[in-house]
Amino acid sequence: MNRLAGMTSPYLLQHADNPVDWWPWEPEAFEEARRRNVPVLLSVGYSACHWCHVMAHESFEDELTAGYMNEHFVNIKVDREERPDVDAVYMEAVQAATGQGGWPMTVFLTADAEPFYFGTYFPPEPRHGMPSFMQVLEGVRAAWVGRPEEVAEVAQKIVRDLAGRQLDYGKAGTPGPEELAQALLGLTREYDATRGGFGGAPKFPPSMVLEFLLRHHARTGSEGALQMAADTCEAMARGGIYDQLGGGFARYSVDREWVVPHFEKMLYDNALLCRVYAHLWRATGSELARRVALETADFMVRELRTAEGGFASALDADSEDPLTGKHAEGAYYAWTPAQLREVLGEGDGELAAGYFGVTQEGTFEHGASVLQLPQDGPAVDAERIAGIRARLLAARAERPAPGRDDKVVAAWNGLAIAALAECGAYFERPDLVERATEAADLLVRVHFDAAAGRAPRLARTSKDGHVGANAGVLEDYGDVAEGFLALASVTGEGVWLEFAGFLVDLVLDRFTAEDGSLYDTAHDAEKLIRRPQDPTDTAAPSGWTAAAGALLSYAAHTGSEAHRTAAERALGVVAALGPRVPRFIGHGLSVAEALLDGPREVAVVGHPEDPARAALHRAALLGTAPGAVVAVGLPQPAEGGGEGEFPLLAERTLVRDLPTAYVCRHFVCARPTTDPVELGEQLGAVRP
Repeated sequence: MNRLAGMTSPYLLQHADNPVDWWPWEPEAFEEARRRNVPVLLSVGYSACHWCHVMAHESFEDELTAGYMNEHFVNIKVDREERPDVDAVYMEAVQAATGQGGWPMTVFLTADAEPFYFGTYFPPEPRHGMPSFMQVLEGVRAAWVGRPEEVAEVAQKIVRDLAGRQLDYGKAGTPGPEELAQALLGLTREYDATRGGFGGAPKFPPSMVLEFLLRHHARTGSEGALQMAADTCEAMARGGIYDQLGGGFARYSVDREWVVPHFEKMLYDNALLCRVYAHLWRATGSELARRVALETADFMVRELRTAEGGFASALDADSEDPLTGKHAEGAYYAWTPAQLREVLGEGDGELAAGYFGVTQEGTFEHGASVLQLPQDGPAVDAERIAGIRARLLAARAERPAPGRDDKVVAAWNGLAIAALAECGAYFERPDLVERATEAADLLVRVHFDAAAGRAPRLARTSKDGHVGANAGVLEDYGDVAEGFLALASVTGEGVWLEFAGFLVDLVLDRFTAEDGSLYDTAHDAEKLIRRPQDPTDTAAPSGWTAAAGALLSYAAHTGSEAHRTAAERALGVVAALGPRVPRFIGHGLSVAEALLDGPREVAVVGHPEDPARAALHRAALLGTAPGAVVAVGLPQPAEGGGEGEFPLLAERTLVRDLPTAYVCRHFVCARPTTDPVELGEQLGAVRP
């Protein structure tokens, strides 16, 4: 029976025609396992996952393997991007048992959804000490039939162990300068001074840590923090992890030098990195940072934007290789010298090979190379290189393109909205602000659900303009609120502040524990074997730290002590984890920097058509004060503004009938200014 055909998840739809009798995650699947007295096989992945595709081709499309699965298991397929709560609960079990995790994730469960055996990818035959998938299936089946009491005991023990892993960071206190200094010291120890970034291979783009380093420099003047951020950004921008033709970043580098990426392109990576490079330009004026920020923004709009105005989740790593005709990872992006000459001719082909580091031996597979910008590349005419890039990009567009996961994830669209709005403002690209606004409109129009008789909520996903069935998790509320707050600061439209307030109020009502800690799911969400709660920032901000940042920014906009107190309590996790594992709490550290700086509250008033107001507004947005919030609008009389206005604008009047800016902390303001230069100085770093 084909139960996945009606799903909205592209990943589930990829498996709709498998000979495996897949079920979606639903109560009926577990009822069927109980009725048949068989275990549940839970397979979790996502559409851009290379090894998910590999295991699907090797095992789930194999008739013999599928027949065994159907006879002896109830098989459930889950898209981790649609159900991050399910993924988080069982990934925690996998990591606790094996010390590692990854996708595809393979977990065997009882009919009560209790896990008793786990793994990730299993090959079709024994390999490198790893059993084959069929051996695993047969072993689990034998244990289920021959040792049922042992299986039940193992499952119950795992559930008890997970229940005992409750977090208690509410008493850690608000992070102060000492904790952030210790976090910086910890990052310095792990920093790769030769190649940039942190740790060894595989090396992931540390977007949230880079944001912390930029904010730390802005608050303290630390040149070391700025140097680590700038050098890492340059190394990534010159490496193969960055698409030198079309812009945008791949998921990670398989080596320490950023040369060969794992080629899938995720919306969240590109949104976060787009913002980091824009902020690096804001801090240093780096032309490289400006180019990469804009190219990444243009990549998101060109290749990920959906017909409805949102942004798709990802591009696959795999596509058809023009050299072999087979599906292969990276085939869309890699080049040989002969391919360059075929497109460009001998002269430009030879120049491009030297400029982009394409060698006869190759840096990737089958003699192909991933394009880079070597530091010691030849000096070339910029206009000639621009022409070469355009021709190569056009030729690449003729290749079979990687697949696209078209589902719109609320959280990741929130990150994209913030990045595009700020890039549009910084680089005077109103089209980018328009794209951000259109994505925000889609989230409000499609993802908000306030049906009668049910608590209002934010839906996790949509596809083709149709909302998905899964409720949003904490990261959706935090990241979308962050996007709306950034859009409010850029556009001066108070409605986005109102929508952000609606979301952060739901965080307080439905995700917050009595001690101030935060859960990933709402109190009325589907009950799993445990309520997921993970404060660590990995590929994207955790729901916990994303919500803390949104709460803090909303409090700065409105003066709400309740929201500020909630943010401070949530940031106890940063005080506890920042000095110990700073790489895994980067967004939390960034929010803590904003808390220590205030954050600043900037009000700009004047007539909207007055270029002097626009100059003040731009100066406010370009200020480097960590986490500063900006409100722009008409001057307000002493009795306050009207409905829908920014609270920061209340009682803000013109000085000498000129557009005026006010910089405040906790609504206590410095001397108002009409000079953009003076405003920029007021929003500079706070020196010790």
